[in-house]
Amino acid sequence: MPPVLRQLTPVMVVDRVEPCLAFWVDRLGFIVDNQVPGPDGALIFASAKKDSIEVMYQTRASVIAERPDAEAELTGHSIALFLTVEDIDATEKALAGAPLVKARHRTFYGSTEIYVREPGGNTVGFAAFGG
Repeated sequence: MPPVLRQLTPVMVVDRVEPCLAFWVDRLGFIVDNQVPGPDGALIFASAKKDSIEVMYQTRASVIAERPDAEAELTGHSIALFLTVEDIDATEKALAGAPLVKARHRTFYGSTEIYVREPGGNTVGFAAFGG
């Protein structure tokens, strides 16, 4: 029997945590769940939640401080998040001003989607199905 999996939470490695948290909190109503400040007071790790969705961020510098051999593996990797939403109009309004990766469009599989770049440089797609 394969193991029972409960939840997937991405941990995105970025240069600065604070602007990434603001993207989720200010635009999409997430609540900051955990914060770990570094020696200078800037966050080196944080997580934010809304409903059953959670995102985590850790600074590149803190990963390398814990594991100096990790620097090479942090180069050239990317992640794209894909979230389903109930109301694409409200979501698009909340995303106004975020760097656009792909404008709102209708897909062949029946969703209406929009993709933006969050402050950590990761692509985040939002999709509404039906209607």
